[in-house]
Amino acid sequence: MALLQWSEKLSVGVIEMDRQHQRLVQLINHLYDAMAAGKGDDVKKQVLGELVTYTKVHFAAEQCLMREHGYPHLIDHERLHDQLTAKVVELNEKIQSGKMVPSVSLGTFLKDWLVTHIVEEDKKYGQYIRVPVG
Repeated sequence: MALLQWSEKLSVGVIEMDRQHQRLVQLINHLYDAMAAGKGDDVKKQVLGELVTYTKVHFAAEQCLMREHGYPHLIDHERLHDQLTAKVVELNEKIQSGKMVPSVSLGTFLKDWLVTHIVEEDKKYGQYIRVPVG
């Protein structure tokens, strides 16, 4: 069973961003499935490395989209992206260096991070882009 299910609740209403968010959900679920099967250590390094890379690509795409549409909260959103990226990079570095990171806390953090960020922040730019200003 997946840790996180994609639903319309997570949709920001921007097709490309929804696709990218779905990919992030897949990566988190892949890690969770491996941990549940007792293979967490075997795949943590690979999946987290991919998650770090994809997160950076996704955040850059979001910021480009927001810039193109003149999203007024871009700077604050970029700051959040920087904080989230730093946290994911930190977790990845710990795992890559062999430090202990409990699988449960890792899965919970990633799920909460993604859902909270989409629902509380990304939906704002989605609404702004979908509804013409003025």
